[in-house]
Amino acid sequence: MLILILGVALWWAAHLYKRMAPASRARMGQQGRGMVSGLLVLSVILMVIGYSMADGAFFWGPNPALVGINNLLVLVGIYLFAASGMKTRVTAYTRHPMLWGFALWAFAHLLVNGDTPSLILFGGLLAWAFVEMIAISRASPWVRPTGPFPARKEAMAAAGAVIVMIVLGLIHGWIGPWPFGGA
Repeated sequence: MLILILGVALWWAAHLYKRMAPASRARMGQQGRGMVSGLLVLSVILMVIGYSMADGAFFWGPNPALVGINNLLVLVGIYLFAASGMKTRVTAYTRHPMLWGFALWAFAHLLVNGDTPSLILFGGLLAWAFVEMIAISRASPWVRPTGPFPARKEAMAAAGAVIVMIVLGLIHGWIGPWPFGGA
């Protein structure tokens, strides 16, 4: 469990370093990007290894309704990721579409994984997303995008989200539990 906790803590630290010590991070320049990227890769490795090794109390598990809700929330989360990069209409309503997408992904995984390691992993990442939103909002004012928001971008983001969801689901099923239920 310690490896999992270290991975989640390193994820938090690497992401929040820029917000908590901006002068220190700025002095590092381009080298700092490489360091932060390396720390994030290490954090993901620690989380994967730690989660696969961790054991703990089991409180609830997936059921057909929760699996369906999980998949819908993950799809919306993936759409928010795509919308963020494509500057679709949703970016005029929320400052942090990528972090909201990440938060939905983490919450969705908590719905179907009610064991201690999942609470640490997905709960820790969900909490990080909210802390990151607050830190970013405090660091700088938001300039709301005004558009235009072409319909083709909206359609591309939605279609892309469905395709990415299918691909991620297949990979998820290949390396872990089948995410679409029924199997």
